[in-house]
Amino acid sequence: MRTMRMVVMSMAMLLPAGLLPAMAQTKWDVTKTWHIGGEGSMDYLTVDPQTHRLFVPRGTHTMVIDADSGKVLGDIPGQKNAHGVAIVPSLGRGFITDGGGEGAIVIFDLKTYAVLGTLATVPDSDGIIYDAALGRILAVSGDKGVLMSFKPDIDPKSGKIDPQIELGGAPEFLASDGTGKIYINLEDKDVVAEVDLQTKKVIARWPVTPGGHPVGMALDKKTHRLFIGCRKPQKMIVMSTEDGKVLSDLPIGAGVDATAFEAGQAFASCRDGSLVVAGERSGKFEVEQIVKTSYGAKTLAIDPTSHKIYLPTMEFEELKPGAASGRPKAKPGSFMIVEVGRNATQ
Repeated sequence: MRTMRMVVMSMAMLLPAGLLPAMAQTKWDVTKTWHIGGEGSMDYLTVDPQTHRLFVPRGTHTMVIDADSGKVLGDIPGQKNAHGVAIVPSLGRGFITDGGGEGAIVIFDLKTYAVLGTLATVPDSDGIIYDAALGRILAVSGDKGVLMSFKPDIDPKSGKIDPQIELGGAPEFLASDGTGKIYINLEDKDVVAEVDLQTKKVIARWPVTPGGHPVGMALDKKTHRLFIGCRKPQKMIVMSTEDGKVLSDLPIGAGVDATAFEAGQAFASCRDGSLVVAGERSGKFEVEQIVKTSYGAKTLAIDPTSHKIYLPTMEFEELKPGAASGRPKAKPGSFMIVEVGRNATQ
């Protein structure tokens, strides 16, 4: 009963009145917090389910962390503003988008973490994924409004990416269905762009209304559904990739940056310290649980083999009473990883 009361209190604090879902049995909880330290910012992290390693961009460098122990295994230097990481275990390669300066994608060795080479891209190279079915690395640039692609076995010294695809907006993150259709959030246009990789054209634009400013995106390939994290208004939008129809909109916390889908549930990580867990019952989507994480834990990655969720964040200074509105300042050297797992006691 004590646990249930705590969940109710957390939900009441994190969601507006009148939007609370029917109570569901608690399934997820914070299980560990790794205090890592080190300097730099943080962005989208990536998990390698084969080795349980976390690849975490930290601005000018990318850390490699053992998800089982919290130990730092490596640190890949040489970035100006690292945003995301894609890995290709079959080739032993990883790829880091560097949005600083003229833009680049850094190629590194998955075993030694040595930099193999750097591909010239465009400024603000940001979201990046690997689609094994297509055999393509896919990345976007927010400032330039383009989708980039190339084969992962590209020459790391002299290789060039494929011709860029103009998107007509500022992309944030993306998903691929493995058949040649790419789905990309255009944050400034409040739409999802559907791109045909074969024709290299945007073939549809789907509004995320009643959400807005879409950032996080995840795809359930089995049911052809996108799960889109929106900031203004704060919503998780469930959208069909067959026709762009919005199937559901769910309330989430403030400052969402990432969404994920795993084993029938969708997740949205928010800066306010909430991890929203959503599921489908009798054809209807609903918020099943809200896990209290830590302030600033706005991105996430899920290990599909261990079924654990990892969220990077830092400790933050408290805003003084009467201070101008804004975000609290991060404490130097306070970087940490919050682990969320299934609660076996429930």
